[in-house]
Amino acid sequence: MDLNTNLNRRQLLSRTGAGIGSLALGSLLQRDALAAMPEAFQAVAPRAKSVIFFHMTGAPSQLDLFDEKPVLRKYDRQLAPEELFKGKRFSFLRGHPKLLGSPYQFSKHGKSGLALSELLPRLGGVADELCLVKSVHTTEFNHGPAQLVFHTGLNRQGNPSIGSWTTYGLGSESENLPAYVVFLTGNTPGAGANLWKSGFLPSVHQGVQLRGEGDPVLFLNSPKGVTSEERRRTLDSIEALNRQNFELVGDPEIQTRIEQYEMAFRMQSSVPDLVDLSQESEATLDMYGKGEFAGQCLKARRLVERGVRFVELFHGDWDTHAGQKGRLAGLTKEVDQPIAALITDLKQRGLLDQTLVVWGAEFGRTPMLQGDESPAKCGRDHQKDAFTVWIAGGGIKGGTTYGSTNELGNEVAENPVEVRDLHATMMHLLGINHEKLTYRFQGFDQRLTGVEEARVIREILG
Repeated sequence: MDLNTNLNRRQLLSRTGAGIGSLALGSLLQRDALAAMPEAFQAVAPRAKSVIFFHMTGAPSQLDLFDEKPVLRKYDRQLAPEELFKGKRFSFLRGHPKLLGSPYQFSKHGKSGLALSELLPRLGGVADELCLVKSVHTTEFNHGPAQLVFHTGLNRQGNPSIGSWTTYGLGSESENLPAYVVFLTGNTPGAGANLWKSGFLPSVHQGVQLRGEGDPVLFLNSPKGVTSEERRRTLDSIEALNRQNFELVGDPEIQTRIEQYEMAFRMQSSVPDLVDLSQESEATLDMYGKGEFAGQCLKARRLVERGVRFVELFHGDWDTHAGQKGRLAGLTKEVDQPIAALITDLKQRGLLDQTLVVWGAEFGRTPMLQGDESPAKCGRDHQKDAFTVWIAGGGIKGGTTYGSTNELGNEVAENPVEVRDLHATMMHLLGINHEKLTYRFQGFDQRLTGVEEARVIREILG
């Protein structure tokens, strides 16, 4: 369903006239557009209202965290069978590689007995909320293209991210914060801001990055000596000029500009309140722990609590080609406690049932050793054919596993899952039919899941 064709924005703007004043015009238009098309793209009653989307930049090793392989451990440091590498492309592996068994022990957690690595003890405490999807595969084996696939469904720039599609379809319940918020910890992903841009959708749907240090948003505050009343008068004058320009050219991006000015004005009060964690109890702060990423996880809860539709947290760098043992231990220590705390906090506040939490990366890591054989120096190369994503909350059947890989973990053995299947499932849980939510661009009705078949993974729904 193309939102643009369902509501003539120029006509609506003319009808509203100058009285629209300081209202967020884009939000008003979006709400009216949604109201004008009942069930046009609705799949079922939504199970989730918001999404918290974790992307571990660089790709963690699923074989050391979620997908235990005793056979791989048994044949550690022995030459890999040829079928694992012959005729296949890898980023860095060359010659005849050896197998690399995980040095970490796995144990069962919760009533469900979900098996997780010793590196994730806190996540084990919420294991009954998790669904491990162990049979995900993708088409790309290098970071940038694979990150684009994971976010936009295609391996090239210029397409909207899943966060943008979500806000395009559902709008936001918050009038004082962006519908789509992004946090970054560590290295910027290889595909950069393309992972949270709106592509060919109106730019109002792109993600807004909140910084971890200093001002959360640059240039948000008024210049020194400019009062709120003076800024309001300035914005009203600019809005009047933008409305006149829209009447002349009809460019929808002018309306985006109007909303961005208005949103920035409202964010001057809402963002400082959002990032003021002194409002939280000592028990809550202790539960999340210390560090930049811990604070971002807590802010993610505060954002969905305030009606923000889509929050994405990037954490890097998980590209462990060498020194994996030490690096993986350090990286998991940074994320294990805050993510487990977020799930616990959401559940305690009655928000987990309506918040979809997704954890993943662009691909996984190989069962073959890369680099120096010593335990402290070895690593794993990229693997596109089989990796793990986990999902919690928002209509998901917790304490479960879906799909499996073969005994060495290099290929899917049961219930393969395409990235577009994950996207379709997320849309379904938000109440959106992924086949009907479209946008007319370059003569085609574009959609997140593309033209190939995509299915909702109904087996993981609660």
